[in-house]
Amino acid sequence: MNAIIAATSKTWIDHRHPDAAERDEVWNGEIHMAAVANRRHQNLNFHLQMYLFNHWAVGGLGLVYQEVNLTTPEDEEHWKNNYRIPDLVLLDPPRFHIDKNEYMAGAPLVCVEIYSPGDESYEKLDFYAGLGVPEVWIIHRDTKVPEIYKLADGEYQVVSPDAEGWVISTAVPVAMQSTGTGKLRIQMRNDPTTLAELPDR
Repeated sequence: MNAIIAATSKTWIDHRHPDAAERDEVWNGEIHMAAVANRRHQNLNFHLQMYLFNHWAVGGLGLVYQEVNLTTPEDEEHWKNNYRIPDLVLLDPPRFHIDKNEYMAGAPLVCVEIYSPGDESYEKLDFYAGLGVPEVWIIHRDTKVPEIYKLADGEYQVVSPDAEGWVISTAVPVAMQSTGTGKLRIQMRNDPTTLAELPDR
C-alpha cells in the first residue's frame, strides 16, 4: 500500500527526519513511501552492484551506486521536492559530474530497478525518460526476469531477448537472462569467463 501525502509544505519537507531520504521519494511534491526492501531484494541488489563494480566499473570505466537521490537539473536548487531513488545507478566518466554527493542531478547511464510486487518501478519510467536516462533495467525480484528499456525519441522501447534468451544492453556491455530457477544469469558481452548467477549465495 502506498502512502502519498499530496499537500505538504516545503518547510515540512525540508525539516523531515534526515533518514527519510532513505525510505521515501518525492514526486513533484508528493511523498511516496515504500516499505524497506526484503532480504531477497537487498541480496540481489548487493550482488548485482558488486558484479558490475568488479566487471564493468574497474579501471575508471564507470561508477556504480546504490540508492541515490536522483533529481533533474531544473529541480536541483530544491531537489527534495522532486527526486526518485533507483536501486542502482551506473555512471560513465562523461556523467561523473552529475554526482553531488547528497544527490545526483541529471541522467545516469543506466537506472536499475528491482521490481517487488506492488512497487512503483514502472511508474518511474516517465521520470527517467524525461531526464534522458539511456537505459532502465527492471529486474523482477522473485523470478529474476530482466527487462531492458532503451530510450528512443523520448520514449522507452523494450529490448527483445536474442535467440538464446539473452537481453543485451547497448549502454553497458552486459547481457542478462533468468535461469528459471530463481537466479539472474549475467555476463559481459562476448566474455564467457565473466558468466555468473546472482545472487551467488
